[in-house]
Amino acid sequence: MGVSGCGKTTLGELLSKDLKVEYFEADSFHPQANIDKMSHGIPLEDEDRWPWLDIIRKKASECQQRGEDAVFSCSALKESYRSFIEEELAEKPVWVYLKGDFDTIHQRMLQRKNHFQKADMLRSQFRDLEEPASALDVDINMPLDDKVRFIKESLNI
Repeated sequence: MGVSGCGKTTLGELLSKDLKVEYFEADSFHPQANIDKMSHGIPLEDEDRWPWLDIIRKKASECQQRGEDAVFSCSALKESYRSFIEEELAEKPVWVYLKGDFDTIHQRMLQRKNHFQKADMLRSQFRDLEEPASALDVDINMPLDDKVRFIKESLNI
């Protein structure tokens, strides 16, 4: 979890491949209305996010019901969002927080192409961000392979 541009997708894909589990990119669950808003530089509000978060929660619950581990990448910016996702889960997920500063992430966002989340919306993400008290913090400046190794060692897997 973390703000847009922090590297959630890249790390999530690599971690899921390394762990040989399914990967879910939460952005793919956004309804078209949310994508349209973000594509036009309009930040999402809570009322935009709740249906999206419900889809993520249901997908995570399905994985647990099948007894399957999975990796999800999701901004989950607020504690209320994380709590909402956890509500229907039999087992609490492990939150991995990709932590970085505005300037570094903003530069990354300016360089990426073909993403509906625009770099000028990053301030709204940082404004909404409530850093998790109980998550595994991962520095975004750490090399990618080191991030995977750190997460696996921290979780004893």
